[in-house]
Amino acid sequence: MVRSDTSGESFGGETEMGHIQELVVGVDGSDEALDAVKWAGARASASGARLRIVCAYAIASYSAAALDGGLAVLDDNALRIGAERVIEDAAASIRDLDVSVTTQVEVGDPSSVLVELSHHADLVVLGSRGGGGFADRLLGSVSSSVPAHARCPVVVVPPHRSGAPFVPIRRIVVGTDGSDTASMALKKAVDEAVIWNAELTVVAAVPIATGGGMMGWVPPAMDRQTLLDDITSSMDRAIAEAVGERTVRVARHALDGSAAALLTEFSTAVDLVVVGTRGRGGFAGMLLGSTSQTVLHHSTCPVMTVPSRQRDREPNPSQSWRRR
Repeated sequence: MVRSDTSGESFGGETEMGHIQELVVGVDGSDEALDAVKWAGARASASGARLRIVCAYAIASYSAAALDGGLAVLDDNALRIGAERVIEDAAASIRDLDVSVTTQVEVGDPSSVLVELSHHADLVVLGSRGGGGFADRLLGSVSSSVPAHARCPVVVVPPHRSGAPFVPIRRIVVGTDGSDTASMALKKAVDEAVIWNAELTVVAAVPIATGGGMMGWVPPAMDRQTLLDDITSSMDRAIAEAVGERTVRVARHALDGSAAALLTEFSTAVDLVVVGTRGRGGFAGMLLGSTSQTVLHHSTCPVMTVPSRQRDREPNPSQSWRRR
């Protein structure tokens, strides 16, 4: 049962164990967006979060087909009516879940609207077409701009083509390379594992066989197994710090190969892949630069990108989260 929030009060703040309270999902009337709504609804139900369904449109870029094939005159009133219909359909798709839902229609560039909302939300959820690109509709440009500029984690949900459903989440994989960015991603992956009671796998990519990889500088006299042991010891310390006093089932592996290839391969056997981004207006860096972009484009399961620069945890008192 969907519980609509009509109080008009701000909601936010930090909960125990990093549980997310504010989830935002962007919709545009596509099947991909509805998949994202269903994922977000399940996530909100699992953590007791509130869910905000947002439809933003820019008159110049919106097509009639994105809202309603019968709309021929694209004036603001017609677009708003269509957007409201999109919102209603999205909310109806999760009516059986016990989730508090609010809805919001905004005029403006969808990417800019969602990035702005990410300053005061804990998670933004988007749908994707899969196969290397996002749906070329309302959320088309969101594929690059929102994960790159968001101030909170972003989950991109690809189409579910076969196998077990994406939710509930039972298996999570996160990539790590010892950086601060990877540490943020690891902590968020642990939070998700706690929420879902899922098994977490931590993977460090160590390109041993490839001559140009990070092991190429290792002198022949050095025992490479010793180096691998040092890497796994570092992973153990990072995991212990991220987990703290919580109980989480964790496996960790230092594997030969590139981070992008390993995480993409893991996406066929897990329910969520978590990677970090440096949050500098684009994907930059090693594991969590081009890797995050590659994983987003090719993963067969949802991907969570975690920016190293995140919002302040205090809610913005000037931000009114009203149901429209």
